[in-house]
Amino acid sequence: MKKLFSAALALLPLAAAAQNPPTNVLTPEKLWQLGRLGEMQVSPDGKTVAYTVTKYSLADNKGNADIYLVPVAGGTPKRLTDTPGSENTLNWRPDGKLTFVSGEGGTDQLYVLNADGSGKTKLSDFPDQGLSNLKYAPKANFILYTQDVKSSPSTLDMFPDLPKADAKIIDDLNYRHWNVWDDHLASHVFFQPLAADGRPEGYGKDVMAGEKFDSPLMPDGGSEQLAFSPDGYRIAYTSRKLTGRAEAESTNSDIYLYDIHNQQTVDLSEGLPGYDTEPAFSPDGKQVAWLSMATPGFESDRNGIVVYDFASKKREDITTGSELSAANVRWSADGKTIYFMAVVAGTEQLFALPSKGGKIRQITTGPQNYNSFELAGNNQAVANRTTLSSFADIVRLDLKTGKETPLTAINQQELAGLKMGKVEDRRVTTTDGKQMQVYVIYPPDFDPAKKYPTLLYCQGGPQSAITQSQSYRWNFQLMAANGYIVVAPNRRGLPGFGRQWNDQISGDWGGQPIRDYLSAIDKISEEPYVDKARRGCVGASYGGYSVYLLAGKHEGRFKTFIAHCGLYNLTSWYPSTEEMFFAKHDMGGTPWDATLNKSYQEFNPQMFAKNWDTPILVIHGGKDFRVPEGQGMEAFGTAQLRGIPSRFLYFPNEGHWIMKPQNAVLWQRVFFEWLGRTLKPDGTAAK
Repeated sequence: MKKLFSAALALLPLAAAAQNPPTNVLTPEKLWQLGRLGEMQVSPDGKTVAYTVTKYSLADNKGNADIYLVPVAGGTPKRLTDTPGSENTLNWRPDGKLTFVSGEGGTDQLYVLNADGSGKTKLSDFPDQGLSNLKYAPKANFILYTQDVKSSPSTLDMFPDLPKADAKIIDDLNYRHWNVWDDHLASHVFFQPLAADGRPEGYGKDVMAGEKFDSPLMPDGGSEQLAFSPDGYRIAYTSRKLTGRAEAESTNSDIYLYDIHNQQTVDLSEGLPGYDTEPAFSPDGKQVAWLSMATPGFESDRNGIVVYDFASKKREDITTGSELSAANVRWSADGKTIYFMAVVAGTEQLFALPSKGGKIRQITTGPQNYNSFELAGNNQAVANRTTLSSFADIVRLDLKTGKETPLTAINQQELAGLKMGKVEDRRVTTTDGKQMQVYVIYPPDFDPAKKYPTLLYCQGGPQSAITQSQSYRWNFQLMAANGYIVVAPNRRGLPGFGRQWNDQISGDWGGQPIRDYLSAIDKISEEPYVDKARRGCVGASYGGYSVYLLAGKHEGRFKTFIAHCGLYNLTSWYPSTEEMFFAKHDMGGTPWDATLNKSYQEFNPQMFAKNWDTPILVIHGGKDFRVPEGQGMEAFGTAQLRGIPSRFLYFPNEGHWIMKPQNAVLWQRVFFEWLGRTLKPDGTAAK
């Protein structure tokens, strides 16, 4: 079987796509020609939005971000910068000038320009390491930023007479995280006074001096985890002040308040055992709000909004009783209302509630995501909007009515003439009688009289909802453009459908969530246009785990599988991953005390590899420390040794995600070439 399959593989060139898509649909190359909306910052008068757009060069294998402006009232966007170094970290000063960080000179430095793009001036001369996450105090008397500082001795520090020795001495856990090894540096928060001309004055003050901890948190934390008080003399920052095994086993980050006057630090969230992140001061500086998870060790717990009152020293979760998990907290100008985002039924919407607590009001509805937002004067906001058929643009939102008004069309030229497939929002009854939302994406020019190959998409996370967001790798419209119907279920364990639905996956990875997947593909396969002889199953992370498990349990449903960075052997994965709190919580324990633990027996894909009988493409990154590369190697080795037609796509310098443009395009080409070979157009899979 293996030799015959290898011969079949040789019949098609590597770059061939599944169905040879027409030129007027999305392709991997076109996907990387699109500009990507980044930061948004509203001017102090609420009239202008500054934002960044990153465009990528496949030839150069990198991207470059430039700054644009658009009036909140509407109008023609204006490009402000066009430099070889990316611009980022936008801040409006009270005088109406825009500051930003640029690496055009080789290191990240602070610049300022007028709102019309004129008068560009370099303001800083920071050391070679540059800076990150810069923010201005509201009165522009200080800036804060983060820089790396030495936190522990390296091997070279300990053995300076052996400069060419290449080794790491490790005595504790958390020696690597996501995609980087411990580099003996910690990211610290600094503040620095500003002179009358706006230039940083003197030297930055490290508010975490002598500490071994990071702020913001890895890997996704940014400037949203840092905040100035309105008077500029207090800094709130997020940090998990734990190291080694304690850090690896805990989600207990806190909100710390540093007082510039007395140089003292206070832990505002002391005693709250889960993640506390993203502080935001009230306009009068008398309160600070932040996102808080109540359950220790549970990284996907509900994010409540805690408000701390400085006078009474009391704190309260003003969202108690709500099923919503909040994000992107913003105070109204009068301090009476807090606005936030939350996932609801496969979309992301904007909400409001009184800052003292009370009834939550949903402002927006509809089949779209508002991925982030900023307030823009009274009763309006600007938001980053996407759908499964449209890429990120800025819209204006009326905070009373939820009405949306487009402000940008970033990719109007690039998308002109491209056809997108229809997106259908369906409900499927699960094996336990629940109604599950399933997105079905159809090929452009879909003809219900024809039969189409169909892909079951398995979402990762494991608690990361399928919404109206856009992915530049797992792009449903790109799959549809190659002639596939895509079935994307919001199975058990995904947010936006209540806490019970969200939490049920923990300890039950191979149970109801997997049955939900099968319910979805079985129901959609009842449609006459689904070719049951050409069904595939694809996914990443927990989705890759799902692929590996289904490969041993699918009972002939699928003709091909693709797993990216999936967990294949939970017993070997547990001690080799880095965030042990996640593994312990979701597995329900450890492998060595798991005599009766289903996770390591009934739910372990390796235990069912004896049933594998279907072609499988395994993809993995060498710098993926969340799901280490050995998981992919074990899966591929198993397939090879059992004579299963298989291929291993390995990226030695990528982590859990594929970040480099050319690697990403290669990923897509191999992905669709594999599908084209294993789901042959005549309805027979290659053997």
